[in-house]
Amino acid sequence: MNLLSTLVDKGLRRELPTREEALAVLATSDDDLLDVVAAAGKVRRHWFGRRVKLNYLVNLKSGLCPEDCSYCSQRLGSKADILKYTWLKPDEASEAAAAGLAGGAKRVCLVASGRGPTDRDVDRVSETVKAIKEQNEGVEVCACLGLLSDGQAERLREAGADAYNHNLNTSESTYAGITTTHTYADRVDTVQKAHAAGLSACSGLIAGMGESDEDLVDVVYSLRELDPDSVPVNFLIPFEGTPLAKEWHLTPQRCLRILAMVRFVCPDVEVRIAGGREVHLRSMQPLALNLANSIFLGDYLTSEGQAGKADLEMIADAGFEVEGTGQVTLPEHRATVGGGCGSHESGDCGSHKSAGCGSQAGGGVCGTAATAAPAAEPRTDLVAVRRRGAGTDHAPNA
Repeated sequence: MNLLSTLVDKGLRRELPTREEALAVLATSDDDLLDVVAAAGKVRRHWFGRRVKLNYLVNLKSGLCPEDCSYCSQRLGSKADILKYTWLKPDEASEAAAAGLAGGAKRVCLVASGRGPTDRDVDRVSETVKAIKEQNEGVEVCACLGLLSDGQAERLREAGADAYNHNLNTSESTYAGITTTHTYADRVDTVQKAHAAGLSACSGLIAGMGESDEDLVDVVYSLRELDPDSVPVNFLIPFEGTPLAKEWHLTPQRCLRILAMVRFVCPDVEVRIAGGREVHLRSMQPLALNLANSIFLGDYLTSEGQAGKADLEMIADAGFEVEGTGQVTLPEHRATVGGGCGSHESGDCGSHKSAGCGSQAGGGVCGTAATAAPAAEPRTDLVAVRRRGAGTDHAPNA
């Protein structure tokens, strides 16, 4: 396919694909899927070799969130039967993190439900960051605490945090249909605050909420413009008791196309397969390692993942290797200068001015009628609420 050759060449040069090209990746047929994976895999291997970075989640405070994000089991009004607990103490959080690090994780992601942290919360998380750093040489720590106020990102950086996560989740045009208690602009502002404070920005998306191909391309182009170092790609976990419980739009093939599109648009960024990979990729998970260079080890915030041992076996069996703490994740030009995917030196990167055919106004892929993805059979048996690890007396999955 000429499209794939063009995209590989652009990926190796860190050149932004056109929106038409990005949409065309999502519109490829199942017959061409392995060709798409192979092409995106060339870009992935060029920038990241065969390394896979492992990340480990610690849910510092679970449930009872005042925000109404429709996709979230911790949202206001959620009926999902998840664990609910207030803040873990620094030593409890450090102990939870140690399990993931012992399993091979390189980065610990400290997450807390809520609109955003108070100054006292920032103090609490700062103590946790320091405890983890003191006990684990070379570990990276990422905080994910919601919307940041002025000065909070700087305080987290001073405490030793390396990164801050705040996802855009979906396109700006559809954001109000997912969440009403804050805005898309609020999320952009927090990513920018983290960036300005010298934290490595981590921001991604959630696929499978009923969005269109155009929405997916919009949010990924917006992410490229924001220039995060890592882009987690979540696949919606349709929890019973949430407004999106009946949204089962994803197939393994669809997930692979989405990951390939993200890799082509952000070729030299850490693309992470995040929540929902076990639910939606299922037996195709190893194939996705050709597209993403990062995964979460073990369980997620409120749901269980596959066994940590199975994650490690999957990586080895697929011919990849776990990235060590002594290895730098990002390519040298990004790690030292901060350029690369999303670099603002490249003009209209991520803007919609040159959308052309395939934009929301034009619809679909150039010259092609847009077709809806076939509905996936709900696999509610794969959605397991987390009952171990942080907030429980049971051993974590790592």
